[in-house]
Amino acid sequence: MPLAAAAAAAACPTPIGLPRPSCRASAPPRRRHRFRLEASSSASTPAPAPATADEGPGAGPCPVVRFDMADFTVADRVSVGLHGRSDEMIFEATVRDPSSELYGSTVVLRQLTSSQAKRRGRRALEVLKKLARRQMMYHSYAMQVHGYVTPSKAMEEGDGPLVLVHGYHGSYSLRHWLQLSDWLPTLEATLALDEEQVRRVGDDSIGGPAVTRQLRLIRILMRDLLIGVNYLHSHGMAHTELRLENVHVSPVDKHVKVGILGNAVDFQDSDPSNSTVTSNNERRKMMIAFDMRCVGFIMAKMVLRELMDPSTFLKFKSFLNKGNDPSCLREFLVPVLSQNSPSGNIGLQMLDRNWGAGWNLLALLLATKSDKRISCVDALRHPFLCGPKWRISPTVNVLRWGLGSTAVRLAEDYIYGHPQRRRLAHFIELMEVLNPNSRTENWLHLLPGRWCLLYSTGKHIGLTFRQPIPRVLITDAFLTFAQAPEFVDPVLSLTSEIGFKIMPESDWPHDKSGTEGNLLVTTSARITSGRIYTNTEDMKGSRITPSSYLRGKWGKSSNMKQLPASLPAGNINVDEDEVDVSMSCGSTLNVNSAGKVLQEVRTQTPPEMFDLSKIVCGTYIDSRLMILRGVNGSALLFIRSNHASRVGVVACHVPTRVIEIAQGDWKNGSW
Repeated sequence: MPLAAAAAAAACPTPIGLPRPSCRASAPPRRRHRFRLEASSSASTPAPAPATADEGPGAGPCPVVRFDMADFTVADRVSVGLHGRSDEMIFEATVRDPSSELYGSTVVLRQLTSSQAKRRGRRALEVLKKLARRQMMYHSYAMQVHGYVTPSKAMEEGDGPLVLVHGYHGSYSLRHWLQLSDWLPTLEATLALDEEQVRRVGDDSIGGPAVTRQLRLIRILMRDLLIGVNYLHSHGMAHTELRLENVHVSPVDKHVKVGILGNAVDFQDSDPSNSTVTSNNERRKMMIAFDMRCVGFIMAKMVLRELMDPSTFLKFKSFLNKGNDPSCLREFLVPVLSQNSPSGNIGLQMLDRNWGAGWNLLALLLATKSDKRISCVDALRHPFLCGPKWRISPTVNVLRWGLGSTAVRLAEDYIYGHPQRRRLAHFIELMEVLNPNSRTENWLHLLPGRWCLLYSTGKHIGLTFRQPIPRVLITDAFLTFAQAPEFVDPVLSLTSEIGFKIMPESDWPHDKSGTEGNLLVTTSARITSGRIYTNTEDMKGSRITPSSYLRGKWGKSSNMKQLPASLPAGNINVDEDEVDVSMSCGSTLNVNSAGKVLQEVRTQTPPEMFDLSKIVCGTYIDSRLMILRGVNGSALLFIRSNHASRVGVVACHVPTRVIEIAQGDWKNGSW
């Protein structure tokens, strides 16, 4: 934001060695000697000879210019979007030397005072020399450093500040752009989006709904950012400081510029005693993974503008720092961002498009393990960054993700009609065919945790047109697998937890604030390997009914010409002799009333959640979804639950009365 001259002079001091603008006008001209020099690692070391030209497109000398103090006219305003630190002072200036190639252009003077800041400045000059091989790419996707101001005697002794001269790409960082009230049309005008730009991102329409417009713009920004980061990685360097404050959008060449490379690091180990091929490869992978995680944070803030709020972003980052899988981000963020969202959930709609491709890319960028994070090249080929007009063949992993995301979205729309139920059942069957973790070891690794029941093909969960007494509303149904302390693998403790509310009988359609309760069923289970059969002639001994799996576009995408005779599964053998059942409620109930409540809960919930022995096997599992099959062939779809994203049933913590149910009464249904 421009400020008045007096305010600028009072708030921001003039760089050391640079006179104020009012004094410069009367200063007599003097002869200046100018040199084109390479960067040096020490400010006191004389600069070596100029860099030589490299062959190839965009190659050429990469000079670092030594400027005199009188080469600039300092502007009477300062900018707030150039991301200065506490040990840096930022000034806009105009080059007034007629013999300079930059004559008349606006530059930024960055005065570095602390030893650490000066180290970053010298490092930026070294990086400029190293990236001289392809200047065109460097100038397109990185903030250019022209040189530095001639050091004074104090600077040569190491006591004075270092003043860098770098390119000016507007007063706003990307963070400031996104914080504007009219950021979308302003950025579109700055990037001068035309038919060619639209074609590049694969969108054949200009303007249109807000979701389409923002998605198109984010594709352009993300692709430019990834190209620039990939340029650094291909030259053996990592940025290490990627964030919105360090990214600028140039209105001149319409490119995204990453900030000054003052903290860029080489992949090669600087320790000669440790410089082995293995250590260098590990260092390279670690630094690339760190950059990609930073790109993931930038993408999250651009798409989900609610994360620009520090408190909301702290919750987002805390979720990842606790070791939660990023593939579960949607379930965590939907309830957080749905509360007083200023953007109208446009970001959630963008990530949900193309079968949840945006969530998939975000999960790959923020993967917990560094070796699982996606590279720049693969990210540029991801369906989320390629528009619908680009024919990108999805990988099997993306296909699995799309199937699971579609099934979740269908289940969230609350099933009423048979056509939608058939579609959801079909998606579940396709997921079973493409199960990525069929071995027993995978199930034992992924099963532990809390899973929320999302849908059952055997019974429709919730209230119907019936008007029972009492009126009971099911809140959540969870299935928890945990390592049994008294056993060793592969025995797990299995707990079914069903939360419910007893609503007032008079005004229950409008008043859902009833008495909360909780039903717990606990037992142990052993996981073994098994198979389910899909062909009728192979159905002997199987309790799963066959069905047609591969139909429509999903079947074509899977490239499976023939359905296999059987599919691997994880058998779940429940110990029926050690079933513990209890019900708690927030109010005192007599035995007759408790029996009616329990009967209504059983009526509205799949039988597999009460009698855990009815669960036969698991047919699909990944880090976010799980499918279990019951004895009657019904499929139960679960989504991994995170404690931070859902509110538990209060009654299970402060019950006023707990009713223990005998196993015989439980089995014969006398309750």
